[in-house]
Amino acid sequence: MAKNMDQIVVDPDFYTMATGYDMDPQDLQSDTTSLASTIARGRVENGRRYQATKEDDYWGPSDEQQFEAFEIGHMMFLVLDHDQPNSLFRAPIGDAPKNILDIGTGQGNWAIDVADRYPSATVRGVDIFPPPVSWMPPNCLFEVDDVLREWTWREPFDFIHMRLMYGAFPPEGWHTLYKQAYDALEPGGWIEQMELDVRVYSDDGTLKKEHQLYGWGDMFIRCSERAGRSLRTHETMRSAIEEAGFVDVHEEKYKIPIGPWARDNALKEAGHLQYGHWNAALEGWAMWLLTHFGEPVPWSKEEVHVFLAKVRMELSNPHIHDYEPANRVWARKPTREELEEKEVKIKAETLP
Repeated sequence: MAKNMDQIVVDPDFYTMATGYDMDPQDLQSDTTSLASTIARGRVENGRRYQATKEDDYWGPSDEQQFEAFEIGHMMFLVLDHDQPNSLFRAPIGDAPKNILDIGTGQGNWAIDVADRYPSATVRGVDIFPPPVSWMPPNCLFEVDDVLREWTWREPFDFIHMRLMYGAFPPEGWHTLYKQAYDALEPGGWIEQMELDVRVYSDDGTLKKEHQLYGWGDMFIRCSERAGRSLRTHETMRSAIEEAGFVDVHEEKYKIPIGPWARDNALKEAGHLQYGHWNAALEGWAMWLLTHFGEPVPWSKEEVHVFLAKVRMELSNPHIHDYEPANRVWARKPTREELEEKEVKIKAETLP
């Protein structure tokens, strides 16, 4: 499937000249996310609920609408990798892992699916806001915690997973997180991270400078950097993971269509879901960053809504063949033998 960085072939039979996408983003939203309305914690700003477990502010909301976006995004990633033996992750963790950690678990979909797949494992999903779940496998646990604080889990992990954590931490926070992940893994254990590039592209020139989407990502990157939490996580995660001491580093790059305009059937379905993901997540992505760090000055709530209405019109335009890049990185903590060999080498180098 052409999910790599080759140009995505457009389906010439997809659209007519007069109509946009014939789909309603609401149709893609799961009824199960209505359980999020029972969660009373958090702070409300501009009609959205944000976490209240940390002293600093995180730009992403934790409310029913955003949980709906998480669920659609989870389905999109599964479709994107449908041709893989395991569409949930790439790390070769074996058939019987014991302990798995999902950082930034969000809606909890990934953790639940992994717990179903590996009944031998205890799968922990951790986030700064409790996921709205009514059922989970008996080997799946959800915890509210700040992963930048000292980790207190006693058992080492075989696998640590992260997805869509862009802009979650300042640079020093990422350094702390990767170090703690390294220390918490069994020798030979794996870490994996999947992140989107927030910028939008087209290979055939159908996304033009006059479109709102053309400068969407660059504007939000500037906002995030003023907030001290850069959205360039997809660019920095590999080197940061290597710097933490991980080896056997792998990386895969994707192009994810926004809308079902691709000829390839799997990319068409992934694009359909990504269109729903964007529509459900747009306000959550934009509201806090623009009302706090918008340019040239912070925007009003009403200005954000007007801007997003224009963006939604462009998203539904079948003549714009836009896509969003994504990166997946997975890497291994050295085995005991490798660690011992490294220690011997360091001692030898320090001898007079």
